[in-house]
Amino acid sequence: MKTAAQMVAEAMAQVHRITPAEAAAELADGNVAIVDVREPVEWERHIAGAVQVPRGLLEFAADPVSPRHNAELEPTGRVIVYCRSGVRAALAAKTLLDMGYENVANLEGGITAWIEAGLPTIEHHAEL
Repeated sequence: MKTAAQMVAEAMAQVHRITPAEAAAELADGNVAIVDVREPVEWERHIAGAVQVPRGLLEFAADPVSPRHNAELEPTGRVIVYCRSGVRAALAAKTLLDMGYENVANLEGGITAWIEAGLPTIEHHAEL
């Protein structure tokens, strides 16, 4: 049996990581999908243009033949994945690689590092 820590370590070792500055530059150039794998309750502050796909639904959103496929996720396209700190995103990125995605990266440090780098976010407040 593998522990969760072992799975995370394997994912971190296999998935390309990029800094917030590198991710921001790629987003500015376009032709990249940025995927936020946090839960909906964590969506209040996110990166502009991010596609929200909670980690538990990623396989369905990423599978081109699934009825729940998100058209922004293409196996041959560039995909940057992020979460709060980078752990869930590492697992998500490894899943995408296992599914045949060719060009996947994990945003190192997640949205926490993005904010600490002074990069812009969008705040979305839930309506009551």
